[in-house]
Order: sequence, then C-alpha cells, then structure tokens
Amino acid sequence: MSIKIGILGYGNLGRGVECAIRQNPDMELAAVFTRRSPETVKILTDGVPVVNVASAAQWKDKIDVMIICGGSATDLPKQTPEYAKLFNVIDSFDTHARIPEHFSNVDAAAKEGKKVGIISLGWDPGMFSLNRMYANAILPEGKDYTFWGKGVSQGHSDAIRRIEGVKDAKQYTIPVDAALEAVRSGKNPELTTREKHTRECFVVLEEGADAAAVEEQIKTMPNYFDEYDTTVHFISEEELKKNHSGIPHGGFVLRSGKTGWESENSHLIEYSLKLDSNPEFTASVIVAYARAAYRMAKEGQTGAKTIFDIAPAYLSAKSPEELRAHLL
Repeated sequence: MSIKIGILGYGNLGRGVECAIRQNPDMELAAVFTRRSPETVKILTDGVPVVNVASAAQWKDKIDVMIICGGSATDLPKQTPEYAKLFNVIDSFDTHARIPEHFSNVDAAAKEGKKVGIISLGWDPGMFSLNRMYANAILPEGKDYTFWGKGVSQGHSDAIRRIEGVKDAKQYTIPVDAALEAVRSGKNPELTTREKHTRECFVVLEEGADAAAVEEQIKTMPNYFDEYDTTVHFISEEELKKNHSGIPHGGFVLRSGKTGWESENSHLIEYSLKLDSNPEFTASVIVAYARAAYRMAKEGQTGAKTIFDIAPAYLSAKSPEELRAHLL
C-alpha cells in the first residue's frame, strides 16, 4: 500500500516534494493544498487534485503525511501546530534560535491529535545537524565548524531586492578557502564571522537608480551584510537570467578532535554537500522522513520529533534484512 502524501504550499519546495515523491515507489501524491485559487495552480502530476487549504480538514482520513512547505518567518509557526492536530506532519522550519519554541508548540498539538510531527528537516537544520551530533558524540574533545556555500541565499537575495532602485538580485554565500583549509589542517582556528564567509551580490538596477547608493545600502545592511566582506556586481537583467537563474547551495560540517590518554592523536570528521537545487534536495530529505513519520505513527508514537529522534532504518524503503545485507 502506498503512503499517501499531501503537499501544503506549492512553491519551489512544494514542487521539489512532488518530484521526490515520483522517485519513491511506495508513495503517492494525494492532493496539493494552496492558499491561491486552485484553478490557477498547475502541478506536474496528472490526476491529482489541487484544493484550497480551507478544505484540508476534509482530507483528514485520506492523507498519511502532510508536508508543509511554507516559510519559516510567518507560515510554519502557525501552520505546523494547526495541521498537526489533523495529520502526521513534516516541516523545514529553519530559524535555529526558535526551534525549541516551535518544537514545544508542535509537540502539544500533535499529542492532542495523536499524530507525529517532525520539524526542521532539510540540510541545515537537518542533515548538517545530524552530522554535528554524530561527530560530537564520537569526538567529545574537539571543535565544530560549519561553512555554507557556495550557494544562493534566498533570504539575503530577497533583502537586496527590497532596496529602492533594485529590480532583481541574487546573493551567493561563499566559504573563505583559507579558513576552511586551516580547519582541515587541524589548526583549530578561532574564526570570526567575517573570516569564515564572504558574500557576492549580482544586482539589476531600475533605470536611473544610483548604483553607489545601492551598493552602500547593501554593504552596511545590519544582520545581513555588515559583518561580511561583500562584493557587489551590477549586471543586466539578461545576464542575471542567463547565469544566475538556479538555486544551488551546499557546504561543509567539520569536527576536529583529539583521542588518546594524553589527547595525542588528532582526527577530522568532514561531511559536505554540493547541491544543484537547494529546494529539491531539501524536499528529498523531507520525503525520506515522511516514510519515518508514517511508520512511527503506525507504531502508535505521537508528538513532535526532530532528526535526532529517528532511527536511520525508518527512512529507507528497504527492509531491515535488505539493509543488513547490502548497506551495513
């Protein structure tokens, strides 16, 4: 029997989830839920209904896992607890400082509805979090380093686009090679924000806009660019579409640690990702964990979970016997 998946929200992440479901033969897309007029939303899967979110409750017994594809700023804090009362749910909430609060809210709602809610899935938080945890457990005497990029920061790109005079923009986060190599060489450096990453911006100006003023606003923007070495390139709309239309990303998680009676031996654990499509990879992680949510719910588990709480075997379509024979 196929695991019936619902998608709530059909943007880049929702489309990625739809593509990932197609690659998992034990799953099927049951419905897509949208705040837009359903007739205006065209999905890739033939024969699957697109319905307004107001009708979601009517699907309570027709969906095994609802994947919530809203934004972390305003959508997920409200949507995930709301729908956890009706469905087993998964989200990609990525505001790190607010994860404990979000977990508590989803936990209460999921327990009320006797459902499972897995939060903050993707690659960071998500796969990077898991690798940080494994590395900390294995090398308790050591130091963590996380580098993001090279990749498009969607939030930073949006911040540039909100500046008066900017027509469009893409911003890339880039690890500083010297800092990364210092970690890999076992030097355990103390690194500032500026020493770890640079930011590169490609900006299309509105006609008549003041380039110098726009560049100054970008470089001095608090919480986004003021703590980084930032380069701004002004380019044409055609060049932006031709060379910067994708959403690549990736990065590195490293832990440098010591073992031995006198801590005489050094070790380095490194996990890296290079992604052509940030939302499609995030969606692929989420869909694997949808299988876990389904299995955990079948066992009678309830409440909120994170990536730390879920055994790897729950993610795989393979049986325990197949896993032991082929992957162990």
